[in-house]
Amino acid sequence: MKKYTLIFLLLFTFGINAQNISGQAYYESKTTVDMDAFGGGREMSEEMKKTVATMMKSALEKTYVLTFNKDESIYKEQEKLDASPINPGFKMMMSSYTPGAQYKNLKTGQIVEENEFFGKQFLVTDSIQTLDWQTTNESKQIGQYIAFKATAIKKVDPNDYSMARPKRDRKDENEKENAEVKKDTTKPEDPMDMIEIPKEIEVTAWFTPQIPISNGPGEFAGLPGLILELNFYRTTLLCSKIVMNPKDSEKIEPPTKGKKVTRDEYTTIVKEKTDELRENFRGRGGNDRRGGGFGG
Repeated sequence: MKKYTLIFLLLFTFGINAQNISGQAYYESKTTVDMDAFGGGREMSEEMKKTVATMMKSALEKTYVLTFNKDESIYKEQEKLDASPINPGFKMMMSSYTPGAQYKNLKTGQIVEENEFFGKQFLVTDSIQTLDWQTTNESKQIGQYIAFKATAIKKVDPNDYSMARPKRDRKDENEKENAEVKKDTTKPEDPMDMIEIPKEIEVTAWFTPQIPISNGPGEFAGLPGLILELNFYRTTLLCSKIVMNPKDSEKIEPPTKGKKVTRDEYTTIVKEKTDELRENFRGRGGNDRRGGGFGG
């Protein structure tokens, strides 16, 4: 990571004692969805486009709170009433990559998440992903803080549907097979057939040395200052409010509810159940409301 005199000058000027620092940062997530790009505007009906757009918006646009100190943090979604008409199977797949309480320990490099998937609680443990951040002198004002720009390339889990994008048009597709599919009007449209997961994405972060903790929303960390804004693919996480050294704040400790699994184990569970759900969806004409379940 590059080092810049300006950053260290800011740290010296503001003179914050990171040893005793604590606070709460509120983040708003916004995601844009280009529905015209789905299926090249051919396979997906206007009604299906509207349905998928509603599901994506409800699944990805949320408010989060990061409660932090020098070495630890707990990141949670603020609860809200959601009356959107969402296919339960799609909602479960999306929520599998929108964790519950998410704890990070910067000293040990560990991250612990509470996830609920198909009615079962999981406690997922993993190492904090280390990104090769490239910092710059580019800066901007976010609220009352000066933030500097940094970028990195992040690998994406192949089952992370929160990173879904429209499939590219492929000229090498078997035209005969496509024609047969189009003729079968009884076959339900599976929204998952119209999206793909990128292998990697570019992440842009804006961090402030005025709050000298190496933390940020979700799984992100590793910069010389709190991350105030994150941009990746079509999603932006923007800090809307910061309360420093609050008198009353949530206790920072790892979550404990759920079956303990590693990240790889949880990814396998999600993939198996997602594949099962899609088969049920196709077999029941797109009207499967149960979504399967876990045995035992």
